[in-house]
Amino acid sequence: MTTAPSPTTAESAPPERPGGRARRLRLLVVLGALSAFGPLSLDMYLPALPSLAQGFGVRDADVQLTLTSCLVGLAAGQLIAGPLGDRWGRRKPLLVGLVCYVVASLLCAAAPGVTALTGLRAVQGIAGAAGIVLSRAIVRDLYDGTAAARTFSLLMLVNGIAPIMAPVLGGQLLRVTTWRGIFVTLAVVGALILAATVLVVEETLPPGQRRTGGLGATVRSFGALLRTGGFMRYALAGGCAFAAMFTYISASSFVLQQVYGLSPQEFSLAFGANAFGIMLLGQGNALLLRRSSPQVLLRAGLILCATGGAALLLSVLAHLGLPAVLASLFALVGSIGLIMPNATALSLAGQSEGAGTASALLGLLQYALGGIAAPLAGLGSPAPSMAVVVAVFAAAALLTLVRLPGRRGATA
Repeated sequence: MTTAPSPTTAESAPPERPGGRARRLRLLVVLGALSAFGPLSLDMYLPALPSLAQGFGVRDADVQLTLTSCLVGLAAGQLIAGPLGDRWGRRKPLLVGLVCYVVASLLCAAAPGVTALTGLRAVQGIAGAAGIVLSRAIVRDLYDGTAAARTFSLLMLVNGIAPIMAPVLGGQLLRVTTWRGIFVTLAVVGALILAATVLVVEETLPPGQRRTGGLGATVRSFGALLRTGGFMRYALAGGCAFAAMFTYISASSFVLQQVYGLSPQEFSLAFGANAFGIMLLGQGNALLLRRSSPQVLLRAGLILCATGGAALLLSVLAHLGLPAVLASLFALVGSIGLIMPNATALSLAGQSEGAGTASALLGLLQYALGGIAAPLAGLGSPAPSMAVVVAVFAAAALLTLVRLPGRRGATA
């Protein structure tokens, strides 16, 4: 059983046991898959959104609500799974969440209408959130500081495959099935991850380090984190960048297919190329952490994000065409590979106790901001609305890092 490192050993990792490197590699692969439930649940059926709206005879905005409800579920589920992980350990809440995810995905496939699908998507998000929040907590149990940032970057190599493959797979599935088949596929993927978790993931939170107390203790923990300048600075900066990216996720299917004329298969390839940018910069981040601090790399990522957002707005408003739009989106989305590992590690630094609760609040802020941003992109003309919302949240992410106070002695 592995214990959490002390705050004074920020760069240390658990000692290797016999077969430890192979075990660590398997663990990283599974944790990467668990942390990918967000892009898996959100991205795979993006190519089907226009046809889904036509099939149900509803507006595009009604179909976009199924994305928002899943996002809300992902946020709310983290508030449930995170504190439970601090109280009962990581493994049991994780396995329960995975079982519920498989069941919810099958129910989504059988939804009779868009209203039912919207509600079931929320349930699916709540269940999938366990993998996201508890995978972060497990990393925090094992690593701290730069070691944690490097590990989160390595996880992005694994879960970076999800946003690349999910829309591509979704687009190809639409050749032989409908959107319902996509949800059946999600259920199968969830079952495979469940089996891998049972075999690979051990408990990382010893009983002596678990928190006792009920809802009141959890609320007090959230309140303390909200008053912690360092946590909020990095969590909000990462959350605003995530909101910019989620605006792109929710609106790009309509913008690139209906405005710029891409087919579902072409859209899935463009979407996958942007996701490859996340993976590429995420691995660059892991290498750069050998020479630079997480604070410096986070600032660089946020500058790239804000630049991509401004370029996208200019490209759309000045009618510069599809190549300029795609280049701007590549810069914007790729910056997440620099932003999220460092923002996550810096937010959770010093949270050796209650890492599940801190991870839950971190995820809530990200998905809540994403839930606010995404509907705004549907209020006007698709391309200008998406560009404006993306640019605003990308700029807000950089301003948050620059303007909000952080930990004493921290640099950014």
